[in-house]
Amino acid sequence: MEKAYLTMKNSGAGNIAIGIIVLVMGITVGVLSIVSGANLLKNKREITF
Repeated sequence: MEKAYLTMKNSGAGNIAIGIIVLVMGITVGVLSIVSGANLLKNKREITF
């Protein structure tokens, strides 16, 4: 029984760590996308075809 509890503990801790990493990466990518889009909109007058 102890082996099953140890496996569940390690699995739970790993899932929490992965979840935090994915959350931070998602927020970072979202902020970078917003900043990039704002820069494109700000400089759209300078584009000539």
